Amino acid sequence: MDVQSRELRYFVAVAEELHFGRAAHRLGMAQPPLSRAIRQLEQRMDVALLERTSRGVRLTAAGEVLLAEGRLALDAMAAAVRRARRAAATSPRLVLALKPGGDAGLLMSILDRYAAVPGAVPVDLAFSVGERAAMVRDGRADLALLHRPQNDLTGLDSDDLHVENQVVVLPEGHPLAGGTSVSMADLRDQPQPRWPEARPGVTGHPVTGTDQLLQLVRLGRMVAVLPESVRDRLPPGTVSLPVTDAEPSTLVIAWPRDSTSRQVADFVRAATSVATVPQFSPVGPTARQTLPG
Repeated sequence: MDVQSRELRYFVAVAEELHFGRAAHRLGMAQPPLSRAIRQLEQRMDVALLERTSRGVRLTAAGEVLLAEGRLALDAMAAAVRRARRAAATSPRLVLALKPGGDAGLLMSILDRYAAVPGAVPVDLAFSVGERAAMVRDGRADLALLHRPQNDLTGLDSDDLHVENQVVVLPEGHPLAGGTSVSMADLRDQPQPRWPEARPGVTGHPVTGTDQLLQLVRLGRMVAVLPESVRDRLPPGTVSLPVTDAEPSTLVIAWPRDSTSRQVADFVRAATSVATVPQFSPVGPTARQTLPG
């Protein structure tokens, strides 16, 4: 059976809101036709997507799968339209999504190296804290500078550019602040932040930027595990300690999986040529497929 994009949009809205009224408001429609559309989708698929109780709505196992796959499908459709329009433009451009200060000091070198490539096109910078990966998935951006393990890289390919150890930032006077290092086990019961593009399953207090997070730490609201370069910008009233067993934070250049864009391939090669980590294999989309031209 075929599922229409309209039906996917309806279902994703309900699945994300877990409330038919809020989903209907978000979609700009009345609740009864939305409820009917979801019922009809379940009947056509012959599977229950939602558990409806007097206390609200919950996703079934099948609903969880359709939510994840539906988001990817909607992003892919939006991306196809945006990339087709960009390809048809009389003046092609690349859009690079990044977080302010999130380039490990490599951005200028990357841009200069790419500009020297024959056939290089202008690069627009799109600054975002919480939507960089989503911008690549749905076609608003061609590439992004992201961090692993902090960002969810589902649906993207990537190459490593820079690796940093991680530290925990604590308020002065915190019971752990007097030590020389901590382990992740020491932080298990400590309140920690959740970034907008965190991997699925990560919980915590939502934050949208490093400056906001550091102020919350200073006020004693939480602790934060961050790349060690954050030490250069710690506010008064905070301290940092090495986290001995934390996974290193890796800056990556990410692009759409199965991209066939020569401009994207050239940019990835330029980025990895100035990387501070060894490149053990051919990099960029050309390592995975044959590109046009």
